[in-house]
Amino acid sequence: MGYDLIVIGAGPAGMSAAALAAEAGLAVLLLDENPRAGGQIYRDLGQNTDRRDWLGPDYRAGLALIERLADQRITCKFGASVWRVDANQDNRSVHVCWSQAGDSHQTEARHLLIATGAQERPTPFPGWTLPGVMPAGAAQILMKNAGLLPRDAVLAGAGPLLYLVAAQMIAAGHPPKALVETQGPRDMLAAARHVPQALFASRQLLKGVSLLRQIRRAGVPRYTNARNFRVDALADDRLRFSFTHRGKTQALTCGLVLTHQGVIPSTHLSRACGILHVWDNAQRCLRPQTDPWGATDLSQIHIAGDGAGILGAEAAALRGRLAARDILHQLGRISADQRDQGSAADIAALHRASAIRPLLDRLYPPPSWIETPPEDTIVCRCEALKAGPLRQAITEGATGHRQLKTATRLGMGRCQGRQCDATARALLVEAGHPPVEPPRARHPVKPVTLGELARLDPSFKG
Repeated sequence: MGYDLIVIGAGPAGMSAAALAAEAGLAVLLLDENPRAGGQIYRDLGQNTDRRDWLGPDYRAGLALIERLADQRITCKFGASVWRVDANQDNRSVHVCWSQAGDSHQTEARHLLIATGAQERPTPFPGWTLPGVMPAGAAQILMKNAGLLPRDAVLAGAGPLLYLVAAQMIAAGHPPKALVETQGPRDMLAAARHVPQALFASRQLLKGVSLLRQIRRAGVPRYTNARNFRVDALADDRLRFSFTHRGKTQALTCGLVLTHQGVIPSTHLSRACGILHVWDNAQRCLRPQTDPWGATDLSQIHIAGDGAGILGAEAAALRGRLAARDILHQLGRISADQRDQGSAADIAALHRASAIRPLLDRLYPPPSWIETPPEDTIVCRCEALKAGPLRQAITEGATGHRQLKTATRLGMGRCQGRQCDATARALLVEAGHPPVEPPRARHPVKPVTLGELARLDPSFKG
């Protein structure tokens, strides 16, 4: 085999795991579909010297991780889209199919680490598919990739990312028009019991307080406990964003609406591999079942970072290191004692970094009217499929994703369900069906052309 370890994803978890494994002597292949290392959180960090100030200190912190990829035992392939993974239980190897610049490759390794991170939770409400309405994380990607700043924008939803994007817009000289937030007094009351635990993550708490102070100093209006979002198109590419606040309908005219309701693990690849998944009720999502080291029920595959459950960038890097040490142990490079002793400091740091998560999960839950939208709201963007026909199919006997797909074409578009699986699951739960059975993702998990398949080298040499 050409490699000891293949790492899919060059975000915090993937980079830290690849660096630690290479330093211990493993030959590592790092695959990422972006042009450069960094993942979503550190996207284009190496090139954005002129934007680092307004993107903030947490963004700049990723430079150390990126620099460690210079190790000669790490082979980095960027612009590489992984579309198939097969674990061979007989010879304890993993085959990965990936495409780059129009050519497909098959590479074999002794072990695989999936570090594909998270995706934004879909936020379906009337008008969410209109031009000018986009996820806040997507707007942040444009800020990092091209320096395109959102202007005349309303930030709508819940979660710390809204505050971070607002602060970045303020620092860049284009503050948001308003923050319209869905969390309310009941959420704050329910989250209060998690405050003592969150104090162990005092640095993160202080960061949140600092962001709110910046927003307040900039004079950005905040509407909390808002409900019933709706966007309508006006003349001259303007938008009318309406919502209910304190029992009254409010409306804001703006150029952009940036939405956010937290993030959920990106599970398409792990589900296609056949890895066991479980329902995380606190985070309202499915996630792969892993042990504290990131090991899955397939012995050759680990998962690290937010793809194994949402804990944030700092925790992702630590989980990548823990997974790398366990892989080293499984490959016979270190003993269990060496793994445990070498990981003690990282485990302690992970406990501190993740201490704030229960507070955030309870303080910023997705509201029911987002998870189960009104009848005329598009759920599956690829097929322009609305909530009404999905509920009708469930009433007529569909009890899972497969039946919904058969009845309505749900999830059969280019995104393969990434933008509708979560909402479809919530609609099934609304009708009384259990949420624990995930839809099996199918290979290829990313679009691949017939030409790429025809040029595929069958020799498994990479």
